[in-house]
Amino acid sequence: MPADLSLSLSPQHEQHIAAAVGKFFKRIIPMLVVMLIINQIDRSNIGFVKAELQTDAGISAAAFGLGAGLFFIGYALFEVPSNLLMKKYGARFWLTRIMITWGMVVMLTGFVTSPLHFYILRFLLGVAEAGFFPGVLFYFRQWVPNAWRGRATALVLSASAGAFLFSGPITGAILMMHDFLGIAGWKWVMFLEGGGSVLVGLLAIFVLVSRPADARWLSREEKEALRQQLVLEDAQRDNPDARKGMWQLLTDRSLMFYCIIFFTMTMTGYTLVFWLPQIIQRVQGFSSFGIGLLTAVPWLCAIIAINLAGKFTDHHRNKLDKALGAAMLVAACGTFMATLGSPWFGFLAMIVACIGSKLSATFFWPMPQGELPAAIVAPGIALINSIGNLGGFFAPTVFGYLELKTGSTTGGLYALTSVSVITGLWLLLRHKPLPPAFGKMEKQHVGQSSH
Repeated sequence: MPADLSLSLSPQHEQHIAAAVGKFFKRIIPMLVVMLIINQIDRSNIGFVKAELQTDAGISAAAFGLGAGLFFIGYALFEVPSNLLMKKYGARFWLTRIMITWGMVVMLTGFVTSPLHFYILRFLLGVAEAGFFPGVLFYFRQWVPNAWRGRATALVLSASAGAFLFSGPITGAILMMHDFLGIAGWKWVMFLEGGGSVLVGLLAIFVLVSRPADARWLSREEKEALRQQLVLEDAQRDNPDARKGMWQLLTDRSLMFYCIIFFTMTMTGYTLVFWLPQIIQRVQGFSSFGIGLLTAVPWLCAIIAINLAGKFTDHHRNKLDKALGAAMLVAACGTFMATLGSPWFGFLAMIVACIGSKLSATFFWPMPQGELPAAIVAPGIALINSIGNLGGFFAPTVFGYLELKTGSTTGGLYALTSVSVITGLWLLLRHKPLPPAFGKMEKQHVGQSSH
């Protein structure tokens, strides 16, 4: 801790920090939660209209898998530039710009008439959305000290899982509007859900505040205490060797470690997103709306698990890699069990897989947020998300190909299970240096944040 800065802290420093973070949680995070829910609905709604796309636009299982994967190519190419632009222009402008443009692309998807149109629009959706989730994580680095960041991250990951709680029933209900005004149900899905994104993006302009210094609802003392605390934490994390340029960033071993781990996590996560409705459709006797309700159940269980695990990430930073390995093994068990037994047994297995997948993200993201040097955190988080999300291209493309060749989802689920098992066991068995111990002040913050 820099001596000159630590000596200037007020006696009420901890109280001001707790008050400032509490206001951020109440005023900003609810809007971020809504934005992330809509983000996941718009990203995954094609999983519910696959059959309609095949009938109306001639999109086969392999073409659907390729189109679903092309989203991540556009996403990966523009992820790092997007996060750097957010650092320059601020969250209020950049996150809302992202949301409005992706909503417009989703609406255009309602006009798809061929596989080529589908490929182009899915790629453009990735371009439009690039930088959104890592932008939210970087936003936390500008607002939330270490002792609260695990729970902040758990809340936005709960929103991601919560999207599937809503997306099934909402998309299923919209599909029942088929032929209303002579428009197909799947087109209504794109028009209404994309239009909702544009409206919420316009509303977010009036809610988000880019930096603590710009927040009218913080007192002068709260702004200063938060600024000092974030500077202190950055100073403790940084050293002269950590201030790398963009080219050096690409060779950082810890950064590549995070990229590889997130790649394997994404392979499992997005296969669940795109093919969970099909797996659940094996349960007979349900309408499209009923299938949507069933699809929501695994994500509801995942939300509960995420929030139960939130405090663990703040209190046990030195154990997060082991917790991540265990969570990946849980996800692997779920995907493997989904290939066995009756349709209802497969449904229960998907609950296990969803819990493991979302817990993996809960344990993973506080690691790079808390350990990357401040000088590289914005492009670093974006690069992790960018390279890692290529798993979202690889998994559905291979899954769709295997489904086309074998007529079954079993081969793809076995492949994903093996990847998760290998990575999970490696995390559990590997040895790594312990992270820096809690400082006295941070221990006080953890204690305060527990109340």
